[in-house]
Amino acid sequence: MDPQGQAQAEADAAAVLGADPAALTALLEDLMSPANEARSRAERLFHSLRASHPDALALRLAHVLLSPSHQSAPMAAVLLRRLISPGSQAFVYPALTPATQSSLRALLLSASSAPELSKSISKKLSDAVAELATFLLPSNSWPDLLTFLYKAIASPSSPPALQESALNTLARLATHLAAGFPNLHALLLSALSHPSSTDVRVAGLNAAISVIQSLSSAANRDQFQDLLPAMMRALAESLNCGNEGSAQEALEMMIELAGAEPRFLRRQLPDVVASMLQIAEAPGLEDGTRHLAVEFVVTLAEARERAPGMMRRLPRYVGRLFAVVMTMLLDVQDEPAWYAAVTEEEDAGETGSFVFAQECLDRLAIAVGGNTILPVAAESLPSYLGAEEWKRRHAALVTIAQIAEGCAKVMIKNLDQVVGMVLNSFQDPHPRVRWAAINAIGQLSTDLGPELQNQLHHVVLPALASAMDDSENPRVQAHAASAILNFSENCRPEILTPYLDVIVGKLLVLLQSKSQMVQEGALTALASAADSSQEHFQKYYDGVMPYLKAILMNATDKSNRMLRAKSMECISLVGMAVGKQKFRDDAKQVMEVLMTLQGSQMESDDPITSYMLQAWARLCKCLGQEFLPYMSVVMPPLLQSAQLKPDVSITSAEGEDGESDDEGVETITLGDKRIGIRTSLLEEKATACSMLCCYADELKEGFFPWIDQVATTLVPLLKFYFHDEVRKAAVSAMPEILRSAKLAVEKGQAQGRDSSYLKQLSDYIVPALVEAIHKEPETQILTSMLESLNESIQISGTLLDEGQVRYIVGGVKEVITASTNRRSERTERAKAEDFDSEEDELLREENEQEDEIFDQVGDCLGTLVKTFKTYFLPFFDELSAYLTPMLVKHKSSEERRVIICIFDDVAEHCREAAVRYYDTYLPSLLEACTSENPDVRQAAVYGIGICAEFGGSAFRPHTGEALSRLYNVIKHPNALDLDNAMAYDNSVSALGKICQFHRDSIDASQVIPAWLTCLPLKNDLIEAKIVHEQMCAMLEKSDRDLLGHNNQYLPKIVSIFAEILCAGKDLATEQTASRIINLLRQLQTTLPPSVLASTWSSLQPQQQLALQSVLTS
Repeated sequence: MDPQGQAQAEADAAAVLGADPAALTALLEDLMSPANEARSRAERLFHSLRASHPDALALRLAHVLLSPSHQSAPMAAVLLRRLISPGSQAFVYPALTPATQSSLRALLLSASSAPELSKSISKKLSDAVAELATFLLPSNSWPDLLTFLYKAIASPSSPPALQESALNTLARLATHLAAGFPNLHALLLSALSHPSSTDVRVAGLNAAISVIQSLSSAANRDQFQDLLPAMMRALAESLNCGNEGSAQEALEMMIELAGAEPRFLRRQLPDVVASMLQIAEAPGLEDGTRHLAVEFVVTLAEARERAPGMMRRLPRYVGRLFAVVMTMLLDVQDEPAWYAAVTEEEDAGETGSFVFAQECLDRLAIAVGGNTILPVAAESLPSYLGAEEWKRRHAALVTIAQIAEGCAKVMIKNLDQVVGMVLNSFQDPHPRVRWAAINAIGQLSTDLGPELQNQLHHVVLPALASAMDDSENPRVQAHAASAILNFSENCRPEILTPYLDVIVGKLLVLLQSKSQMVQEGALTALASAADSSQEHFQKYYDGVMPYLKAILMNATDKSNRMLRAKSMECISLVGMAVGKQKFRDDAKQVMEVLMTLQGSQMESDDPITSYMLQAWARLCKCLGQEFLPYMSVVMPPLLQSAQLKPDVSITSAEGEDGESDDEGVETITLGDKRIGIRTSLLEEKATACSMLCCYADELKEGFFPWIDQVATTLVPLLKFYFHDEVRKAAVSAMPEILRSAKLAVEKGQAQGRDSSYLKQLSDYIVPALVEAIHKEPETQILTSMLESLNESIQISGTLLDEGQVRYIVGGVKEVITASTNRRSERTERAKAEDFDSEEDELLREENEQEDEIFDQVGDCLGTLVKTFKTYFLPFFDELSAYLTPMLVKHKSSEERRVIICIFDDVAEHCREAAVRYYDTYLPSLLEACTSENPDVRQAAVYGIGICAEFGGSAFRPHTGEALSRLYNVIKHPNALDLDNAMAYDNSVSALGKICQFHRDSIDASQVIPAWLTCLPLKNDLIEAKIVHEQMCAMLEKSDRDLLGHNNQYLPKIVSIFAEILCAGKDLATEQTASRIINLLRQLQTTLPPSVLASTWSSLQPQQQLALQSVLTS
């Protein structure tokens, strides 16, 4: 700064911080000025003062607050808060002198207790005190604060405004102060029952809720149980005084309590819920107040993890809540705009209450389940459906659609009744009711599929086809066409195909409608019908494709953008359905149009962009390698879309703006920050990432030129937490990228690169996947990540070095630990007072997801064992502490099966080196032979066979018990049932290995004939080939125990051979089959004719024919 500027700055500072308050007042006024220049100048001066004179500035602002009526006091409070808030960029408190810090603390408390504080300044001061206290209290550096708050709350002479402010400060600081605050229970009770001030009562409620939430143990929280009636009274009194603003604040706090500590409410649950329902039912209250009361009860119902089953104890109250919410659905108007059938008017006539009620029904049904909701719905729906007023019939159908997801399991048991109820309304005189009926069928098709499609296609599809004729109501027509999409998604081709003549015929008529919405609906329906019926759609191709191409070529207006986009979708799905041969010529024409479009300038919100990305990928899937020439056109914009940065805005959660009104922005609140994310960009990004994965999968080595760009784009997105679909696509792409590179290197199409390039790529991808696994919050995506990791390990093979294997094993340990902890938390949940059968079922489903994770862990470890063999054993030793606890009986079947499979792999691939683990694992395998779960049995008996084959003398002591256990599996009455057949075949195979490798430890003359009676094996085709080859080898050596005394088992042997040969290549390799034929020819020439004749006569006629043709050919 030049000397003149320096002098001016010092003069300004001296004036603002001097004795005359006028200059400071002027600065504060300029900071609020609407004139940009004055405000910018004032901001520069303020920042300069903060940097050069922080002590004087802070004290001057605090002194302004001692005169609360001062016109600039609100601005002074805001600025002071910034200077003393640890989260603010302007935070200067630690830099102030100790004397200033002490004065500032005293001034803040003095200003807070000034009489005649306005509510606004009082709140700002309370916030400033709380912000500074969060910085000072952890080190106990503001002892005066507790004394001040105690006096302000407890003193009979405290004015209500001061009590309110002190209680609100206590609420903000409950985690720091609650434990040491004297007489807290009595003070809160007194505040909740304040004789004259609603504001003090609501502040008391705020403080009570914060205190309860701050206490770590249920026992400590329960000491405040008896405050609940007073808390509910404080809420009721706010309403009785007509103070709905305060009541809404109180309700929001109660909702927070219901979500965080639902069990605190349990003892007085009926009273609390009844009070809330009274508010929800009160017609004189504002919608906002009634919505919050409903939100409270729904939040309680949703608090499953903390209070499982609690709300289901009160079915009567669930019924009352359901009735209130259904009444809110009547808040819908018959707007003329709805009939115009333009997308912008989709929700015409729907009010805020209607939309809120829809969302609540969906959440409530998911939270409490079908067994509770359906009986309640069954009481209300018939009277609503039979009502004269259209709004009631409409509400009933909306209700059915909204509760379907949560009630799916119970609804599926009553399919005819539920669907019949909806189909009756297809004939309703009111178009909006017909629309709601079609909408309900679409939703039911999604939520109750495929059972609905399998059982009721004969009534649903004709009804939808008939609704497409409603030309007077294009919106209804369009919706009937769109519902075909929902129906088709869960539908097998053979169900849909018989209806295609009628449906496709009607859709072609709709394609020529004057209504764009109807045309779009018809395109969606045609696309889904083609996608579901696949090659069966070929007969309609020539009739449909000219219409689709005409729309693509001619719908060039801005108003037709979505129509054109949908035509692309439809063309590409029809092309995929009918296949390359039929589609090839049209595909070239279509791709010319797409290339022209791609080169043109499109607006950022043009839906064609996203549809085009998907259409290109489908064309690639259809044309395969023939698509390669177009990749140079497709890839640049696709990569651009995949690299889109999320449009994120971060604001203060305390801000005045509230949530964004922009429908394209989704907001989430994290701590004191509100994060807004523009979702349309994220959807385009997710589509692009998914398409990149699709190209790598389809084009294999042909994708090589783009691998580097795609890898560097997608690998960082493994941790893209703004959007699940982006992560899923990135996860799926990892093995595809590696496979593409590996094939290109192997086939010499890698532009001169060799396996060192593949190693670099693997070094980039595999550790990134493991790191993402550490941090993944969604169990479903975690399962996919482990699956991708397993495939990536298979492709990378021995390119992985020891450090990477160690890193993978570390990741696996973390996954096992986290999974075990989640299971333990669920076990604790099952001990809750209200835990019931529905909760048990939900818990079982969650544990099944856990089993899927564990399954993938087993696959990853199995792949590492198969790849590195004995080199992996040091890691296996480390892992044993994590694995062996899973073998105990109370663990899930899947956990036990996976651990046994991992040991089986170690025993099979490390052979003699694995013998040292037998003492640890073999007893568990023998015990698992009696498991009720056939998959566990199969893994156990397979492992016994492996140990028998490779264990040598280490297995010998276990031979007797192994035989006994295998016999039990084989001789079980249901051993050959479909579920048990694989375990049976593996037991027989294991028995054969004991015969082969431990004959000296068994009575072979008994065991081998018993083994022979179990052959041939027909279910596990891998084991069948091994066992039948073993039997051949034994016969080639004229094994005495196999043939028996006087060749008594020969007819059985020939009959087994006949069955094996009849089965073609299924039960024996070509080599084994030819050995069998040679053996049979030898028998033909060496056996006496009488023995040969009796052996022949014991065969089935078709076996005789098969042998005859084999032996004579």
